[in-house]
Amino acid sequence: MKALIIEDEILAAKHLQHVLNEVGGIEVITVLDSISEAVDWFQLNPQPEILFLDIHLADGSAFEIFNNVKVSCPIIFTTAYDEYALKAFKVNSVDYLLKPIEAGDLRNALKKLNGLSSANSIQSEIQNLIESFRKASSYKTHFLIPLKGDKLFPLQSSQIACFYIDASLVKARTFDDKTYTFEYTLDELAAMLNPADFFRANRQFIISRSSVKDIDFWFNSRLSVNLKVSTPEKILISKARVPEFKSWFGGLRSFGVNKGNI
Repeated sequence: MKALIIEDEILAAKHLQHVLNEVGGIEVITVLDSISEAVDWFQLNPQPEILFLDIHLADGSAFEIFNNVKVSCPIIFTTAYDEYALKAFKVNSVDYLLKPIEAGDLRNALKKLNGLSSANSIQSEIQNLIESFRKASSYKTHFLIPLKGDKLFPLQSSQIACFYIDASLVKARTFDDKTYTFEYTLDELAAMLNPADFFRANRQFIISRSSVKDIDFWFNSRLSVNLKVSTPEKILISKARVPEFKSWFGGLRSFGVNKGNI
């Protein structure tokens, strides 16, 4: 099997080649390190039998390659993303390898890709992956908070333990127990935030998974969520939404922050 490697880290490319030699049966045609090189190569050469593609390259996202040339060969993405970010990849037949790459993982990925039998199927899976990746990358990670004195304070979403409504104002409580007022509504914030990290607990609260200290069973089969920071009132999860909350907290929930009936 003839393989093309697109990887901009020299050591990572050498390591992958070493693992491919260990697995055997794969000949590396060449190693490219940029989007521009990859586009030129695909325009001048026949498709490889398999492509190993790093997601982040020095000149941009590897997905830009697909906007310029048609790639119909099976693809194994190589990435350093954490487990949640990889959920976008797990739902597609196109596979991935988490760095540092090991021989056992490579063998399993090659077995999985045997199920991709047609170029049309591969193209469809690539497009699904691109859309999933773009959606996962669109969540808000930073906010600029207006402060007194004509200043803006940068606040990362990872610093926020919860959002809540207090006296008709939307506020955020950070992990260092500071409070900031937001101009967005909770519904708007629910659409902006990564559902891996934030959950719309009820009409009053959006909570961060990292902020959860412990959980109490409450009356009428509800749950009371206790955070690591102070909150103006108790955070209750309704009986109907307890299964959804448990799935989210366990890492099984991979779609938008619930904005519906709460």
